[in-house]
Amino acid sequence: MKLIHKLALGSIAMAIATLTFAADDIKIGLQGPLTGGSSPMGVSMRDGAKLAVAEINAKGGIMGRKIQLIERDDEASNERGVQVSQELINKEKVVATLGYINSGVSLASQRFYQEAKIPVMNNVATATPITKQFADQPENYVFRNSANDTIQSSLIVEQVVGNLKLTKVAILADATNYGQLGRADLEKRLAEKGITAVAIEKYNIKDVDMTPQLLKAKEAGAQIVITYGIGPELAQIANGMVKLGWKVPMTGSWTLSMANFIDNAGKNADGTIMPQTFIQEPNTPKRKSFIDAYQKAYKVKRIPSPVSAAQGYDSVLLLAAAMKQANSTDGPKILAALENLQAPIDGVVTKYDHPFSKADHEAITANMVVFGKVKDGVVVYANDADKQKGSEVRTKAAAKPVAKDAKK
Repeated sequence: MKLIHKLALGSIAMAIATLTFAADDIKIGLQGPLTGGSSPMGVSMRDGAKLAVAEINAKGGIMGRKIQLIERDDEASNERGVQVSQELINKEKVVATLGYINSGVSLASQRFYQEAKIPVMNNVATATPITKQFADQPENYVFRNSANDTIQSSLIVEQVVGNLKLTKVAILADATNYGQLGRADLEKRLAEKGITAVAIEKYNIKDVDMTPQLLKAKEAGAQIVITYGIGPELAQIANGMVKLGWKVPMTGSWTLSMANFIDNAGKNADGTIMPQTFIQEPNTPKRKSFIDAYQKAYKVKRIPSPVSAAQGYDSVLLLAAAMKQANSTDGPKILAALENLQAPIDGVVTKYDHPFSKADHEAITANMVVFGKVKDGVVVYANDADKQKGSEVRTKAAAKPVAKDAKK
Protein backbone atom coordinates (compact mmCIF):
# COMPACT_ATOMS: atom_id res chain seq x y z
CA MET A 1 0.00 0.00 0.00
CA LYS A 2 2.86 2.35 0.83
CA LEU A 3 4.32 1.78 -2.64
CA ILE A 4 0.97 2.51 -4.26
CA HIS A 5 0.64 5.63 -2.14
CA LYS A 6 4.09 6.86 -3.16
CA LEU A 7 3.38 6.16 -6.82
CA ALA A 8 0.12 8.07 -6.59
CA LEU A 9 1.84 11.05 -4.96
CA GLY A 10 4.53 10.93 -7.62
CA SER A 11 1.93 10.95 -10.38
CA ILE A 12 0.16 13.91 -8.82
CA ALA A 13 3.43 15.82 -8.45
CA MET A 14 4.30 15.11 -12.08
CA ALA A 15 0.86 16.26 -13.22
CA ILE A 16 1.19 19.48 -11.24
CA ALA A 17 4.64 20.09 -12.68
CA THR A 18 3.30 19.51 -16.18
CA LEU A 19 0.43 21.93 -15.62
CA THR A 20 2.79 24.53 -14.22
CA PHE A 21 5.09 24.18 -17.24
CA ALA A 22 2.14 24.46 -19.63
CA ALA A 23 0.94 27.59 -17.83
CA ASP A 24 4.39 29.10 -18.33
CA ASP A 25 4.37 28.47 -22.07
CA ILE A 26 4.18 31.51 -24.32
CA LYS A 27 0.96 31.08 -26.27
CA ILE A 28 1.05 32.34 -29.84
CA GLY A 29 -2.03 31.99 -32.00
CA LEU A 30 -1.88 30.62 -35.53
CA GLN A 31 -4.88 30.90 -37.78
CA GLY A 32 -5.39 30.15 -41.43
CA PRO A 33 -7.28 27.85 -43.80
CA LEU A 34 -6.13 24.33 -42.96
CA THR A 35 -8.89 22.82 -45.13
CA GLY A 36 -10.44 23.80 -48.47
CA GLY A 37 -9.09 25.49 -51.58
CA SER A 38 -6.74 27.80 -49.68
CA SER A 39 -5.27 25.00 -47.56
CA PRO A 40 -1.95 24.62 -49.44
CA MET A 41 -1.16 28.12 -48.21
CA GLY A 42 -2.52 27.61 -44.70
CA VAL A 43 -0.93 24.23 -44.09
CA SER A 44 2.44 25.31 -45.53
CA MET A 45 2.42 28.45 -43.40
CA ARG A 46 1.58 26.43 -40.28
CA ASP A 47 4.22 23.81 -40.97
CA GLY A 48 6.88 26.43 -41.62
CA ALA A 49 5.96 28.17 -38.38
CA LYS A 50 6.13 24.88 -36.48
CA LEU A 51 9.69 24.32 -37.68
CA ALA A 52 10.75 27.72 -36.32
CA VAL A 53 9.01 27.08 -33.00
CA ALA A 54 10.71 23.69 -32.66
CA GLU A 55 14.12 25.28 -33.29
CA ILE A 56 13.54 28.04 -30.75
CA ASN A 57 12.20 25.64 -28.11
CA ALA A 58 15.15 23.29 -28.61
CA LYS A 59 17.42 26.20 -27.68
CA GLY A 60 15.52 26.95 -24.49
CA GLY A 61 12.66 29.04 -25.81
CA ILE A 62 12.26 32.75 -25.01
CA MET A 63 13.07 34.07 -21.55
CA GLY A 64 13.38 30.44 -20.49
CA ARG A 65 9.82 29.69 -21.63
CA LYS A 66 8.71 27.46 -24.50
CA ILE A 67 6.48 28.69 -27.32
CA GLN A 68 3.16 26.94 -27.71
CA LEU A 69 1.33 27.41 -31.02
CA ILE A 70 -2.45 27.46 -30.68
CA GLU A 71 -3.68 26.42 -34.12
CA ARG A 72 -7.11 27.18 -35.54
CA ASP A 73 -8.63 26.54 -38.97
CA ASP A 74 -10.46 29.68 -40.11
CA GLU A 75 -11.67 27.87 -43.25
CA ALA A 76 -10.95 30.98 -45.36
CA SER A 77 -14.25 32.32 -44.01
CA ASN A 78 -14.62 35.87 -42.75
CA GLU A 79 -17.21 34.78 -40.20
CA ARG A 80 -15.12 31.89 -38.95
CA GLY A 81 -12.06 34.14 -38.88
CA VAL A 82 -13.85 36.53 -36.53
CA GLN A 83 -14.81 33.65 -34.23
CA VAL A 84 -11.28 32.25 -34.21
CA SER A 85 -9.71 35.64 -33.43
CA GLN A 86 -12.04 36.20 -30.48
CA GLU A 87 -11.40 32.69 -29.18
CA LEU A 88 -7.63 33.03 -29.40
CA ILE A 89 -7.74 36.38 -27.60
CA ASN A 90 -10.38 35.77 -24.95
CA LYS A 91 -10.14 32.05 -24.24
CA GLU A 92 -6.59 31.07 -25.12
CA LYS A 93 -5.02 34.37 -23.97
CA VAL A 94 -2.47 34.44 -26.79
CA VAL A 95 0.19 37.15 -26.64
CA ALA A 96 0.41 37.45 -30.45
CA THR A 97 -0.97 35.72 -33.51
CA LEU A 98 0.50 34.56 -36.81
CA GLY A 99 -1.38 34.02 -39.97
CA TYR A 100 -4.13 35.40 -42.07
CA ILE A 101 -3.85 33.79 -45.44
CA ASN A 102 -6.97 35.30 -46.98
CA SER A 103 -7.14 39.07 -47.18
CA GLY A 104 -10.86 39.24 -46.52
CA VAL A 105 -10.48 37.25 -43.31
CA SER A 106 -7.67 39.53 -42.21
CA LEU A 107 -9.59 42.74 -42.83
CA ALA A 108 -12.65 41.35 -41.04
CA SER A 109 -10.83 39.87 -38.04
CA GLN A 110 -7.66 41.70 -37.14
CA ARG A 111 -9.58 44.54 -35.52
CA PHE A 112 -10.01 42.33 -32.45
CA TYR A 113 -6.23 42.15 -32.02
CA GLN A 114 -6.01 45.90 -32.49
CA GLU A 115 -8.63 46.46 -29.79
CA ALA A 116 -6.90 43.99 -27.43
CA LYS A 117 -3.45 45.52 -28.07
CA ILE A 118 -2.06 42.20 -29.26
CA PRO A 119 0.31 42.13 -32.26
CA VAL A 120 -0.81 40.17 -35.31
CA MET A 121 1.71 39.20 -38.01
CA ASN A 122 0.13 38.79 -41.44
CA ASN A 123 2.51 36.32 -43.02
CA VAL A 124 0.64 35.47 -46.24
CA ALA A 125 -2.32 37.84 -46.85
CA THR A 126 -1.36 40.56 -49.33
CA ALA A 127 -4.23 43.07 -49.77
CA THR A 128 -2.73 46.55 -49.74
CA PRO A 129 -5.01 48.01 -47.01
CA ILE A 130 -4.13 45.37 -44.39
CA THR A 131 -1.36 47.22 -42.56
CA LYS A 132 -3.08 50.57 -43.14
CA GLN A 133 -6.38 49.58 -41.56
CA PHE A 134 -5.41 51.13 -38.21
CA ALA A 135 -2.52 53.32 -39.31
CA ASP A 136 -4.42 56.42 -38.20
CA GLN A 137 -4.50 55.22 -34.59
CA PRO A 138 -1.75 56.05 -32.06
CA GLU A 139 -0.63 52.43 -32.02
CA ASN A 140 -0.98 50.01 -34.94
CA TYR A 141 -0.73 46.34 -33.93
CA VAL A 142 -0.86 44.96 -37.49
CA PHE A 143 2.37 43.84 -39.20
CA ARG A 144 3.16 41.95 -42.39
CA ASN A 145 6.05 39.96 -43.89
CA SER A 146 4.55 39.16 -47.30
CA ALA A 147 4.68 41.16 -50.54
CA ASN A 148 1.61 43.38 -50.62
CA ASP A 149 -0.55 43.80 -53.70
CA THR A 150 0.81 47.25 -54.53
CA ILE A 151 4.23 45.64 -54.92
CA GLN A 152 2.91 42.67 -56.87
CA SER A 153 0.63 44.61 -59.20
CA SER A 154 3.42 47.06 -60.02
CA LEU A 155 5.83 44.23 -60.85
CA ILE A 156 3.21 42.37 -62.92
CA VAL A 157 2.32 45.44 -64.97
CA GLU A 158 5.97 46.31 -65.51
CA GLN A 159 6.58 42.74 -66.71
CA VAL A 160 3.58 42.77 -69.04
CA VAL A 161 3.86 46.29 -70.44
CA GLY A 162 7.53 47.11 -69.94
CA ASN A 163 9.20 43.78 -70.72
CA LEU A 164 6.71 41.90 -72.89
CA LYS A 165 5.42 45.07 -74.61
CA LEU A 166 1.80 43.92 -74.40
CA THR A 167 -0.97 46.51 -74.14
CA LYS A 168 -4.19 44.53 -74.55
CA VAL A 169 -4.72 43.03 -71.14
CA ALA A 170 -7.51 40.91 -69.67
CA ILE A 171 -7.94 40.70 -65.90
CA LEU A 172 -9.71 37.70 -64.35
CA ALA A 173 -10.18 38.08 -60.59
CA ASP A 174 -12.22 36.13 -58.07
CA ALA A 175 -15.10 37.76 -56.22
CA THR A 176 -13.40 37.77 -52.80
CA ASN A 177 -11.83 40.81 -51.18
CA TYR A 178 -8.47 39.42 -52.25
CA GLY A 179 -9.42 39.20 -55.90
CA GLN A 180 -11.24 42.50 -56.13
CA LEU A 181 -8.69 44.54 -54.19
CA GLY A 182 -5.95 43.01 -56.34
CA ARG A 183 -7.91 43.83 -59.49
CA ALA A 184 -8.24 47.43 -58.34
CA ASP A 185 -4.48 47.63 -57.76
CA LEU A 186 -3.83 46.23 -61.25
CA GLU A 187 -6.15 48.78 -62.83
CA LYS A 188 -4.33 51.60 -61.03
CA ARG A 189 -0.94 50.38 -62.18
CA LEU A 190 -2.18 49.97 -65.77
CA ALA A 191 -3.66 53.48 -65.70
CA GLU A 192 -0.23 54.82 -64.75
CA LYS A 193 0.98 53.33 -68.03
CA GLY A 194 -1.95 54.86 -69.92
CA ILE A 195 -3.59 51.47 -70.43
CA THR A 196 -7.12 50.26 -69.75
CA ALA A 197 -7.79 46.52 -69.64
CA VAL A 198 -9.77 45.31 -72.66
CA ALA A 199 -11.67 42.88 -70.42
CA ILE A 200 -12.23 42.71 -66.67
CA GLU A 201 -14.04 39.56 -65.59
CA LYS A 202 -15.11 38.26 -62.18
CA TYR A 203 -15.72 34.68 -61.05
CA ASN A 204 -16.71 32.95 -57.84
CA ILE A 205 -14.83 30.54 -55.60
CA LYS A 206 -15.59 26.94 -56.68
CA ASP A 207 -16.54 27.95 -60.22
CA VAL A 208 -15.54 25.15 -62.57
CA ASP A 209 -16.24 26.73 -65.95
CA MET A 210 -14.42 29.93 -66.92
CA THR A 211 -15.43 29.72 -70.58
CA PRO A 212 -17.79 32.76 -70.52
CA GLN A 213 -15.14 35.02 -68.99
CA LEU A 214 -12.39 33.70 -71.25
CA LEU A 215 -14.50 34.08 -74.41
CA LYS A 216 -15.12 37.75 -73.57
CA ALA A 217 -11.41 38.29 -73.04
CA LYS A 218 -10.54 36.48 -76.27
CA GLU A 219 -13.14 38.39 -78.30
CA ALA A 220 -11.79 41.65 -76.86
CA GLY A 221 -8.41 40.81 -78.38
CA ALA A 222 -6.52 40.30 -75.12
CA GLN A 223 -2.86 39.47 -75.61
CA ILE A 224 -2.38 38.19 -72.06
CA VAL A 225 -4.48 37.08 -69.09
CA ILE A 226 -3.66 38.45 -65.63
CA THR A 227 -5.23 36.63 -62.71
CA TYR A 228 -5.99 37.38 -59.07
CA GLY A 229 -7.36 34.33 -57.28
CA ILE A 230 -6.35 31.03 -55.68
CA GLY A 231 -5.27 27.62 -56.94
CA PRO A 232 -8.38 25.61 -57.92
CA GLU A 233 -10.02 28.41 -59.89
CA LEU A 234 -6.72 29.47 -61.45
CA ALA A 235 -6.39 25.93 -62.79
CA GLN A 236 -9.83 26.25 -64.36
CA ILE A 237 -8.64 29.37 -66.17
CA ALA A 238 -5.50 27.66 -67.52
CA ASN A 239 -7.47 24.57 -68.54
CA GLY A 240 -10.21 26.70 -70.07
CA MET A 241 -7.74 28.57 -72.26
CA VAL A 242 -6.45 25.28 -73.65
CA LYS A 243 -10.00 24.03 -74.18
CA LEU A 244 -10.73 27.14 -76.27
CA GLY A 245 -7.48 26.73 -78.19
CA TRP A 246 -6.50 30.21 -77.04
CA LYS A 247 -2.74 30.49 -76.75
CA VAL A 248 -1.79 33.67 -74.89
CA PRO A 249 0.48 34.03 -71.83
CA MET A 250 -0.92 33.82 -68.31
CA THR A 251 0.48 35.72 -65.36
CA GLY A 252 -0.86 36.97 -62.07
CA SER A 253 -0.30 37.25 -58.35
CA TRP A 254 1.96 34.98 -56.31
CA THR A 255 -0.80 32.38 -55.77
CA LEU A 256 -0.06 30.87 -59.18
CA SER A 257 2.66 28.97 -57.30
CA MET A 258 0.09 27.01 -55.24
CA ALA A 259 0.24 23.22 -55.52
CA ASN A 260 -3.45 22.91 -56.31
CA PHE A 261 -3.04 25.23 -59.30
CA ILE A 262 0.01 23.40 -60.61
CA ASP A 263 -1.42 19.91 -60.02
CA ASN A 264 -4.94 20.64 -61.29
CA ALA A 265 -3.70 22.42 -64.40
CA GLY A 266 -0.92 19.92 -65.14
CA LYS A 267 1.03 20.78 -68.30
CA ASN A 268 -1.36 23.68 -68.90
CA ALA A 269 0.32 25.48 -65.98
CA ASP A 270 3.77 25.43 -67.62
CA GLY A 271 5.12 28.87 -68.49
CA THR A 272 2.86 30.74 -66.07
CA ILE A 273 4.81 33.43 -64.23
CA MET A 274 4.19 35.18 -60.92
CA PRO A 275 5.98 37.32 -58.27
CA GLN A 276 7.61 35.31 -55.46
CA THR A 277 9.48 36.12 -52.26
CA PHE A 278 10.93 32.60 -52.12
CA ILE A 279 11.77 29.96 -54.72
CA GLN A 280 12.31 26.45 -53.33
CA GLU A 281 16.01 26.25 -54.17
CA PRO A 282 18.76 25.66 -51.56
CA ASN A 283 20.88 28.57 -52.72
CA THR A 284 21.80 29.86 -49.25
CA PRO A 285 22.71 27.87 -46.13
CA LYS A 286 19.55 29.11 -44.37
CA ARG A 287 17.29 28.12 -47.25
CA LYS A 288 18.95 24.73 -47.57
CA SER A 289 18.49 23.95 -43.88
CA PHE A 290 14.88 25.12 -44.04
CA ILE A 291 14.05 23.07 -47.14
CA ASP A 292 15.80 19.99 -45.75
CA ALA A 293 13.98 20.32 -42.41
CA TYR A 294 10.60 20.80 -44.10
CA GLN A 295 11.05 17.81 -46.40
CA LYS A 296 12.22 15.60 -43.54
CA ALA A 297 9.51 16.65 -41.09
CA TYR A 298 6.56 16.45 -43.50
CA LYS A 299 7.77 13.74 -45.90
CA VAL A 300 7.35 15.82 -49.06
CA LYS A 301 9.65 16.83 -51.89
CA ARG A 302 7.78 19.89 -53.09
CA ILE A 303 6.43 22.30 -50.48
CA PRO A 304 2.72 22.85 -51.30
CA SER A 305 3.17 26.63 -51.04
CA PRO A 306 6.86 27.48 -50.63
CA VAL A 307 6.22 31.21 -50.17
CA SER A 308 3.70 30.55 -47.36
CA ALA A 309 6.04 28.12 -45.61
CA ALA A 310 9.04 30.45 -45.73
CA GLN A 311 7.07 33.48 -44.60
CA GLY A 312 5.41 31.43 -41.85
CA TYR A 313 8.83 30.38 -40.58
CA ASP A 314 10.20 33.91 -40.71
CA SER A 315 7.17 35.40 -38.96
CA VAL A 316 7.92 33.28 -35.88
CA LEU A 317 11.52 34.53 -35.86
CA LEU A 318 10.35 38.15 -36.05
CA LEU A 319 7.93 37.79 -33.15
CA ALA A 320 10.41 35.81 -31.08
CA ALA A 321 13.09 38.46 -31.61
CA ALA A 322 10.68 41.17 -30.47
CA MET A 323 9.74 39.29 -27.30
CA LYS A 324 13.37 38.59 -26.53
CA GLN A 325 14.31 42.23 -27.03
CA ALA A 326 11.35 43.46 -24.98
CA ASN A 327 11.99 40.77 -22.36
CA SER A 328 8.22 40.64 -22.14
CA THR A 329 5.06 39.17 -23.66
CA ASP A 330 3.10 42.35 -23.01
CA GLY A 331 1.45 43.54 -26.24
CA PRO A 332 2.55 47.20 -26.19
CA LYS A 333 6.13 46.16 -25.35
CA ILE A 334 6.21 43.62 -28.22
CA LEU A 335 4.83 46.35 -30.49
CA ALA A 336 7.57 48.78 -29.49
CA ALA A 337 10.24 46.13 -30.05
CA LEU A 338 8.89 45.15 -33.48
CA GLU A 339 9.00 48.78 -34.55
CA ASN A 340 12.67 49.02 -33.54
CA LEU A 341 14.26 45.56 -33.78
CA GLN A 342 17.93 45.90 -32.96
CA ALA A 343 19.46 42.56 -33.91
CA PRO A 344 19.40 41.36 -37.55
CA ILE A 345 17.33 38.20 -38.09
CA ASP A 346 18.55 35.54 -40.50
CA GLY A 347 15.35 34.40 -42.17
CA VAL A 348 14.56 32.23 -45.17
CA VAL A 349 13.17 35.02 -47.35
CA THR A 350 15.75 37.59 -46.32
CA LYS A 351 17.98 38.89 -43.57
CA TYR A 352 15.71 41.25 -41.65
CA ASP A 353 17.52 44.39 -40.51
CA HIS A 354 15.14 46.88 -38.90
CA PRO A 355 12.24 45.50 -40.99
CA PHE A 356 9.63 47.69 -39.30
CA SER A 357 9.29 51.19 -37.94
CA LYS A 358 6.40 53.05 -36.36
CA ALA A 359 5.41 54.39 -39.78
CA ASP A 360 6.16 51.23 -41.77
CA HIS A 361 4.79 47.82 -40.82
CA GLU A 362 5.75 46.14 -44.12
CA ALA A 363 8.85 43.92 -44.01
CA ILE A 364 8.97 43.23 -47.77
CA THR A 365 9.85 45.74 -50.46
CA ALA A 366 9.73 45.41 -54.26
CA ASN A 367 13.46 44.84 -54.66
CA MET A 368 13.16 41.62 -52.64
CA VAL A 369 10.69 39.97 -55.04
CA VAL A 370 11.58 37.85 -58.09
CA PHE A 371 9.49 36.22 -60.80
CA GLY A 372 8.87 32.52 -60.63
CA LYS A 373 7.74 30.28 -63.49
CA VAL A 374 5.93 26.95 -63.47
CA LYS A 375 7.99 24.28 -65.19
CA ASP A 376 7.30 20.53 -65.05
CA GLY A 377 5.26 20.72 -61.86
CA VAL A 378 7.46 23.04 -59.81
CA VAL A 379 8.19 26.76 -59.58
CA VAL A 380 11.63 27.81 -60.78
CA TYR A 381 13.26 31.17 -61.40
CA ALA A 382 11.68 32.81 -64.43
CA ASN A 383 14.77 34.86 -65.21
CA ASP A 384 18.29 33.45 -65.53
CA ALA A 385 19.75 36.61 -63.99
CA ASP A 386 17.69 36.08 -60.82
CA LYS A 387 18.73 32.43 -60.67
CA GLN A 388 22.40 33.30 -61.02
CA LYS A 389 22.07 35.81 -58.20
CA GLY A 390 19.86 33.54 -56.10
CA SER A 391 22.48 33.23 -53.38
CA GLU A 392 22.54 37.00 -52.95
CA VAL A 393 20.04 37.79 -50.20
CA ARG A 394 17.87 40.75 -51.18
CA THR A 395 17.35 43.03 -48.21
CA LYS A 396 15.18 45.97 -47.31
CA ALA A 397 16.95 49.25 -46.75
CA ALA A 398 17.47 49.55 -42.99
CA ALA A 399 15.03 51.85 -41.25
CA LYS A 400 16.62 54.50 -39.10
CA PRO A 401 16.82 53.18 -35.52
CA VAL A 402 14.84 55.06 -32.89
CA ALA A 403 17.12 56.91 -30.49
CA LYS A 404 16.86 55.76 -26.88
CA ASP A 405 15.73 59.18 -25.68
CA ALA A 406 13.51 59.94 -28.68
CA LYS A 407 10.34 59.04 -26.80
CA LYS A 408 11.08 61.25 -23.81
